[in-house]
Amino acid sequence: MKKIMYGAVLALSLIGCKSTQQTGDSDLIIANLDLVNVEDDKVMVSVDPGKFTSSETTFYIPKTVPGTYSTDNYGAFIDDLKAIDYDGNELNVTQVDENSWKITNATALDKVTYWVNDSYDMEGEKGVFSPAGTNIAKGENFMLNLHGFVGYFDGMSEKPYKLLIKHPKDLIAGTSLNSVNVPAEDASADYTTDEFSVNRYFQVTDHPIMYAKPDTTSFQLEGMRVELSVYSPNKAYSVEDIRSNLQEMLQAQKQFLGEIDNTNVYAILLYLSDVQNPDARGFGALEHHTSTTVVLPESMQLAQLNETMKDVVSHEFFHIITPLSVHSKEVHYFDYNNPEMSQHLWMYEGVTEYFANLFQVNQGLIDNQMFYDRISDKITSSKQFDDTMPFTVMSENILDEKYEDSYYNVYLKGALIGMTLDIRLRELSDGKMGILDLMKKLSQKYGKDKPFDDEKLIPAIVDLTYPEIQTFFDTYVSGTTPIPYEKFFAKVGIEKKEIEINTGYFLNGQDPYIDGKPETNQLYFREGITYNSFLKDLGVQAGDVIKSINGTKYTLDNAYALIMTSQAWKDGDEVKMTIERDGEEMEVSATAKKPTTMQDSLQEMDLPETDKRVQLRKAWLKS
Repeated sequence: MKKIMYGAVLALSLIGCKSTQQTGDSDLIIANLDLVNVEDDKVMVSVDPGKFTSSETTFYIPKTVPGTYSTDNYGAFIDDLKAIDYDGNELNVTQVDENSWKITNATALDKVTYWVNDSYDMEGEKGVFSPAGTNIAKGENFMLNLHGFVGYFDGMSEKPYKLLIKHPKDLIAGTSLNSVNVPAEDASADYTTDEFSVNRYFQVTDHPIMYAKPDTTSFQLEGMRVELSVYSPNKAYSVEDIRSNLQEMLQAQKQFLGEIDNTNVYAILLYLSDVQNPDARGFGALEHHTSTTVVLPESMQLAQLNETMKDVVSHEFFHIITPLSVHSKEVHYFDYNNPEMSQHLWMYEGVTEYFANLFQVNQGLIDNQMFYDRISDKITSSKQFDDTMPFTVMSENILDEKYEDSYYNVYLKGALIGMTLDIRLRELSDGKMGILDLMKKLSQKYGKDKPFDDEKLIPAIVDLTYPEIQTFFDTYVSGTTPIPYEKFFAKVGIEKKEIEINTGYFLNGQDPYIDGKPETNQLYFREGITYNSFLKDLGVQAGDVIKSINGTKYTLDNAYALIMTSQAWKDGDEVKMTIERDGEEMEVSATAKKPTTMQDSLQEMDLPETDKRVQLRKAWLKS
């Protein structure tokens, strides 16, 4: 997952879809989704498990899903769940909690039916990150993150699924899944049905589908077909606005990866949110094995949109290495309602984020200094978190309240762990081996169908590399010692200097000075960071809540509008801000002037080309 911080009747019969098991389908679970007969912004779903031999069963909608590392309770979007027997009568159903329903007399169960609400137009989206959320816009768009629509029965998550999705003819499916079209019996009907087959429930949740009017394109990259689907409600952008830059970036990623090739098709589903109306507000992306869902504001300028796509899609694409090819049993056999989390977020998210930056300097998309600046930003931002917290402990307990606020650090210190491990491997191998080589070896050792035991990964890494790497993990990953970054940079001829840089009024690069509280919908100034010159002139303090600026009220709902408005401020403009501090409102003001801040900068030492440190740096960045 990649988050971007800019500071939700009676069951209809499913016409044209078989809703009961047929001869030979007894080992199949069949799920029907009706995207035609939408009622009150809800979609009807039925799930037929085949014949039960047990007298009782439990039906689940996921509490959490892989890649989000958060508790989202998708059962909260389910209404009027019913269990139907073979005679069409209702069986007794007891809702156990927000995400599970117990069904008695299960031997008579034919199917369960229920209505699904979407998350995008709900206030606060009930805490669901938009790329993992759902959209239902009748006749226009359906964002089917299927974990929000299709559930599973106790003990049956490893059974194969058939998905039958009835949809308007003029909406097409963006997905990496292969489909079989099942035409309506009446050729003049304005709907048709897509049939998808997968091997187990994990593959249901791992294959998002976006239905929209056709705005798609595809291109080939060294044996891989990339499919891009775009939904822009106000037609601000189309695939042709995005394709060229995306293709260039993915081509560079493929060249960087070399022989690593885990998928023949990769789908990118881009949903552009209309921030002027109730719509998705959590911007970023969520990875899947062969696809990614991306949600961004439609109001972005094209250059910014393309740059952001480069940032988020490159991150998600690198997940084809991990966790696709290298993952633990906790990931492979994911428990959606009582999950056990892996210790290795430093690898799943951290190394992935590191690669998303390293490949750009490696392939010449950015220069060395821009790469150093990004790394420096990550070091600065990571300091707001507890730098002595063992990363393996945080990762294993990321769903616990004590640790969940540390999740964003996986993109910061997690990436820095990947970087320093890379430098250490280059040092020990005289430049011949880096972390990409390590991940290739791990992919060969495990692969997508062979998960590892969580506690055995680090010993396996040591076995594939050098004994000294055990000390690295014991000290900086499983241990409590902060990483001495300057020591590692010195190995590759880089030193830290303090320089003055320009910032935005509320953003320093992609690092915001403000954050939001979903429970109150308020925007507030963050703690543990150094403010820019403009915010210092205003006199704001950590924890101050923004009430209004120049007469416009701001909340989490229109935080992006605040960022965009501030970009239009001119030097000399008067900015008046009403804030709330310790329960009292007060007004502060300052004159707009391009904000600056002092920031540590990484700079290359003045060394001869023959210096060993320069040669090691070249191996690190360019090999």
